[in-house]
Amino acid sequence: MILVWAKSLHIAALIVWSAGLLTLPVLMAQREALGPGREFDRLHAFTRFAYIVVISPAAFVAVGSGTALILLREVFTPWFGAKLLLVGALVAVHVRIGLLVLSVFDEGGHFRLWRVVLATVLISGILSGILWVVLAKPDVPLGWLPSVAFEPGGLGRVGDDVIRRLTP
Repeated sequence: MILVWAKSLHIAALIVWSAGLLTLPVLMAQREALGPGREFDRLHAFTRFAYIVVISPAAFVAVGSGTALILLREVFTPWFGAKLLLVGALVAVHVRIGLLVLSVFDEGGHFRLWRVVLATVLISGILSGILWVVLAKPDVPLGWLPSVAFEPGGLGRVGDDVIRRLTP
């Protein structure tokens, strides 16, 4: 029974998160038509509210409930790794859009139509990829990965080396 509730919560949160990410570029594009004034301030406040109060919590719930589903279903397969990679890309787009929400409404900020199209295509592509991987569960070959990826603690050692090289 808990599996059904976790999956339902996960799907509902994904719907809100996905719809929000697809809506934000359209909201930011409306900035182009507005000069300074009351309507501009309302659009800015609404866009920030949507990102901070609705979309970001939905993303958090989607990732959290997805993590719970990993543990409940014990899904540790190569296709699932591909799904997590796509979810990571969606999180990166989410963060980038949040930064754009801050800068677009600054004085002189813009969000041109080509950015709306690019964001919509990118988000739709990532979401389609996630949906396809989850439904098709393709056989993902792992032969191209280095052997360290399969050693206990191997990825931690590689990550530690990379972090030490990138930080003073």
